[in-house]
Amino acid sequence: MNILEQNKEKIKGILETFDRMIINGYILQLCNYRQFLYYLIQNNIKLKDFDKFALSQTESLCNHINEYIKENNCETIYLNSGKIDKSEIVENELNKNSKQLGLITALSTVEICNTMTVKPNHETQQLEVTSKPTKCKHYYFYYNDSEFGLMYLKIQTWFPYNVQIYINGREYLSKLLDKNNVKYEMYNNSFSYIEDFDKAQELANNILNQKISSSFDGLIKQINNLLPNITKIFSASYYWCIDQCEFATDINFKSRSDLENIYKTLVETTYFAFSSEDIYSFFGRNISRIHKFSKGEIVSDLRHRYQGYRIKFKINNNQIKMYDKGNNLRIEVTINNPKDFKVMKEKEKIIEHKKIVKEKVWTPMGKSIANLYRYVEISKSIIKRYIDALPKVDLNRPTLKEIKNVSNKIEVNKKVITGFNLLNNETLKILQVISNGKYLINGFTNKSIRNEIFDNSDSEYIINKTTRLLYKLKAHGIIKKVARKNKYYLTTNGRDLISSILVFTGKILLN
Repeated sequence: MNILEQNKEKIKGILETFDRMIINGYILQLCNYRQFLYYLIQNNIKLKDFDKFALSQTESLCNHINEYIKENNCETIYLNSGKIDKSEIVENELNKNSKQLGLITALSTVEICNTMTVKPNHETQQLEVTSKPTKCKHYYFYYNDSEFGLMYLKIQTWFPYNVQIYINGREYLSKLLDKNNVKYEMYNNSFSYIEDFDKAQELANNILNQKISSSFDGLIKQINNLLPNITKIFSASYYWCIDQCEFATDINFKSRSDLENIYKTLVETTYFAFSSEDIYSFFGRNISRIHKFSKGEIVSDLRHRYQGYRIKFKINNNQIKMYDKGNNLRIEVTINNPKDFKVMKEKEKIIEHKKIVKEKVWTPMGKSIANLYRYVEISKSIIKRYIDALPKVDLNRPTLKEIKNVSNKIEVNKKVITGFNLLNNETLKILQVISNGKYLINGFTNKSIRNEIFDNSDSEYIINKTTRLLYKLKAHGIIKKVARKNKYYLTTNGRDLISSILVFTGKILLN
């Protein structure tokens, strides 16, 4: 029984959709040295005249942007420091007219970026095309867009005119709910109330069917007046890539108090109960290969923020985290390193007689916006595994009493079985080993656990000691034996009990 089934009477609905998304736009031809040189040649620009040409292009772009801002009845606010809070400025402008659609405000600032330029090569004594990190002027455009809601677009005013777009899935969905007359209430980027969760989820699912890259193309055409000439030369425009993608499932409780009653206990139990193998399995990896995991790190992180507790598990910058937002329990996946996952792609293959055929193969996933559907599939599967693995939180169960019962001796078939010393490090290690996620499906044997717990594990003394240990665990109802096989599994009560023990023995860390 997972947390959804356990609390179904307290849950009003479930909503899964995008959260924060950062999309980068690149004119790939202007990022390539040879093609950038071709662009200069097509514009009859000599390398020695590049600086003058680039300045004129930037001036033309900035003048066009300033005219665009005036046409939208806005003024440009210049930021002379990176410490100035942009969101505060935008919020103040939005408060002046909360129903205003379109451009809300425009900000300009100087930021570090990578640029294309021309510089002398001291070895060849000639000018050449190259790239370098430097500073240049950037514009931020903040919109209350009729399609995406509150969003921003940032453009770099020097070659190669890179663009960054920020949108939020919850904002996007709120506009769809408005258009379909579905009532809702929002709190801090979450839906505290939705009239019809099934309809809301249907609309959220349809977001993937929208060609959002076309909307981005339309927006950037209004801002970058240099684009028509670039498109004419290369027959190409901006290539949109996913820089960051957050996908979140909100479990909407009927009241904040219903969530509060279980949340802290859920976080504590989860933090101490999940092992690195559990985390490894959430991300769809084969547990049997965890010993080969050498590049990157597996991280468990628990923090107490001013809003409450947040728990996060991370592998190679891909992460899943759980936190509370009002009456929502949010479980959120962030994919920053898509190459850790795979996508089905069509590739050409040469067979006999030099015939070319196409076949579909699994390849490491790239950041193209065309892979957005795959980001969703992966995120959903990670969240499902996580929810299924979340420990049961039973507030009515006398947890401390059950832990004490395991510590006391019992009598089975007129034979006295001693209890477990829960303050003993060896006992805690035994409990951690048998509750490891890698034994969840295939179970464990005498040999598999003694190899992890004891030294000299193949000695007759250790084999017999492990046999007695398994009998003791079975007598206390912590494990069960598979009929006619020397294989064991944790019982449901055993898993809950071990989770509770790990919380109680490690709870001092939270304080």
